[in-house]
Amino acid sequence: MIIVDNISKSFNSTQVLKDISIRFEEGKTNLIIGRSGSGKTVLVKCIIGLHEVDQGSIFYHDRNLVTMDLKERQSLRREMGKLFQGSALFDSLTVEENIKFPLDMFTTMTEKEKVNRVNFCLERVSLNDVNHLFPAELSGGMQKRVAIARAIVQNPKYLFCDEPNSGLDPITAIVIDNLISDITHEYNMTTVINTHDMNSVMEIGEKVVFIHDGKKAWEGTRDDILNTSHEALNDFVFASNLAKKIKEKM
Repeated sequence: MIIVDNISKSFNSTQVLKDISIRFEEGKTNLIIGRSGSGKTVLVKCIIGLHEVDQGSIFYHDRNLVTMDLKERQSLRREMGKLFQGSALFDSLTVEENIKFPLDMFTTMTEKEKVNRVNFCLERVSLNDVNHLFPAELSGGMQKRVAIARAIVQNPKYLFCDEPNSGLDPITAIVIDNLISDITHEYNMTTVINTHDMNSVMEIGEKVVFIHDGKKAWEGTRDDILNTSHEALNDFVFASNLAKKIKEKM
């Protein structure tokens, strides 16, 4: 569980986040949605400690990120898995080397233990016999699954995903959504997903937070979205043909 308690963030004279409080639930897919420039990316960067907040607290269970020293933050970050937009794989490293990279950096595992863990994670994302391929030899969907394998290789408690379906076709996007959801429930992780993709919201949105003009404007479930009267949320959501069709059938 992650609790964001009344955080605000400004850059120079521009306030980007305004008194935001959210509880991200353990064992669930927690989605952050909003228009470009709404503040949702800054919010995630604050939650993982890339930006310092101007006020408020960020609790990982009973640990407050805001008051942690460098050593404590480094320890916490080892409990985080991150799935970046565009996968962010190292082009010059093989699949195996990419996934093994966090283990090389942050663990004292033997080489055999690392390879075994890599193979376990590859099997979990349904990839076989790709260890010695390079990212350029993989499809976009396969690259994303390798990135997920790397994100979970240290068995994280917290998983952060930034636009996980960016650049993927709709069918592959559904596969990635379901994989993230399955892994979240299987390992009881607190998963936070930053997305524009309303298809993802309707597919796996167990908890959805709508950020508008730097504020938490709404929160609920994917089912709640279909019945909301929130004007700004409706304007955002029902630009999606899928969501509009679902609502029309109700």
